[in-house]
Amino acid sequence: MVTALTLCSRELSRFFRQRSRVAGAILPPLLFWFLIGSGLSGSFRHEGSSSYLQYFFPGTVVMIVLFAAIFSTISIIEDRREGFLQVVLVSPAPRWSIALGKIAGGASIAFLHGAFFLLLSPWVGASWSIHGALFGAASLAGISVGLTALGFLIAWKMDSTQAFHAVMNLFLMPMWFLSGSLFPLETSPGWLRAVMTANPLTYGVAALREALFGGGQAGGSLWVCLAFAVLLSLLAVVLSSKPERP
Repeated sequence: MVTALTLCSRELSRFFRQRSRVAGAILPPLLFWFLIGSGLSGSFRHEGSSSYLQYFFPGTVVMIVLFAAIFSTISIIEDRREGFLQVVLVSPAPRWSIALGKIAGGASIAFLHGAFFLLLSPWVGASWSIHGALFGAASLAGISVGLTALGFLIAWKMDSTQAFHAVMNLFLMPMWFLSGSLFPLETSPGWLRAVMTANPLTYGVAALREALFGGGQAGGSLWVCLAFAVLLSLLAVVLSSKPERP
């Protein structure tokens, strides 16, 4: 655990020293939310949402977490290129502690990004309570760990940032598009509804929307989201702890 905590602390230190990462992860989704939300507010109707800005808000939070997780896991490729990862791998520290430290650091950064954006939620009609705050924090934590672990699994096999971004655009962005962030599952075509139902991120977005605005549409989605995050994290640690170098 000393190794995991050290690597986690290193990720947080690198983050706070690179202030451009904060702007790069928050400002594009914020502009995307405001421009797209304002443009579609006049024609969008959804039960439980007063406007598209309100409906789109939880999806924007998840997008911020996704961007932050991607930027954090890129450090694995940079560490390999600079030789730091090789030094860590030949140390007596077990592989699981290395994976756990990197995932914990990236997930903490992603959680901080999403929590900061949640401060704007009262302006879009969110009514916070103690139960809702805990529910939202747990949802955000589950999404942060799950996406960071998934990014870690992909980055661990990559040798260049260009290939990593290509895989992210091919896999993680469509995963976000089909999570109910942009359009509701209920009004989607049957085949698309089946894909969205099988998407684990759908339950994370639903849980976050439930925490912010209520509506009773995500009764068990929080636990599904948390279970997904835990299983995905364990899988990332196990696969990253294999003896051979990826």
